[in-house]
Amino acid sequence: MPEVLKAPLAVEFPFTRSLGPVQSAFLTGLREQVVLGVKTRDGRVLVPPVEYDPVTAEEIRDLVEVAPTGTVTTWAWNHEPRRGQPLDTPFAWVLVRLDGADTALLHALDAEGPDAVRTGMRVRVRWAGERSGAITDIACFEPYDGEAVQPEGHSGEFADAITGIVAPARLDYTYSPGRAQSAYIHALGDRRTVGERCPSCRKVYVPPRGACPTCGVATAEQVEVGPRGTVTTFCIVNIKAKNLDIEVPYVYAHIALDGADLALHGRIGGIPYDQVRMGLRVEAVWTDGARYPDHYRPTGEPDAEYEAYKELL
Repeated sequence: MPEVLKAPLAVEFPFTRSLGPVQSAFLTGLREQVVLGVKTRDGRVLVPPVEYDPVTAEEIRDLVEVAPTGTVTTWAWNHEPRRGQPLDTPFAWVLVRLDGADTALLHALDAEGPDAVRTGMRVRVRWAGERSGAITDIACFEPYDGEAVQPEGHSGEFADAITGIVAPARLDYTYSPGRAQSAYIHALGDRRTVGERCPSCRKVYVPPRGACPTCGVATAEQVEVGPRGTVTTFCIVNIKAKNLDIEVPYVYAHIALDGADLALHGRIGGIPYDQVRMGLRVEAVWTDGARYPDHYRPTGEPDAEYEAYKELL
């Protein structure tokens, strides 16, 4: 049996969101080295602030400045910081109840080691040297043995308030396609397309999943399909993708390879985009060193009859 493949994979995109008046004031305050919370109708001060009372669901906008000093309520030691975390040396994740607040703020504590951290210890904010209106304007917390700092009673109004943020979202993980798709990928390296046949319904699935999605039974019998196939449906792409060196417009299609009972997708080339059609007969085009077809082009055969592929739409 061929080796089961695995590879590192990262999914990343920038998440853009607008800010309401409460979050706008909170992040703008961090930029100005001011920590703001909100006061509920019953007098609780919530930090970080929220726009609605988590108990009563009432809208709350009464901004209150709290101190940059506080008390650790709980903590956990981080032995191996990851990319993008607040510190690049081991640190403690802490919940800190700032003086004047009734809830705790999660952030990093710069400490010499886990023995230097304890519940109830006093800490203060260490501000970042450059601030832009983000939670990272608090670089971290640090141990503090002085008196509590008294807030100046900031109103929460700023001349140049932050109205929106862009937060990068990223997920790093190791992906393994499993036994069936590993065999499929190995076959593509030899410019062959291999699927698996269901022992019950006898359908051939490409790419194989290791089990029949209809019958729910395991598949193991390998079946080579193609190399030609039929366009079952398609779309015209008019927006150029980042890092994809293909000029628009181009056509992306579902292609039912001969002998397969499931259409796979691929780009159509070698024909003007406005001449691509359902039923068009195509074949794979490979480039040197590639592990998968670069695109599919017309074979010159007559178009397939609709009845031949209607079940694969």
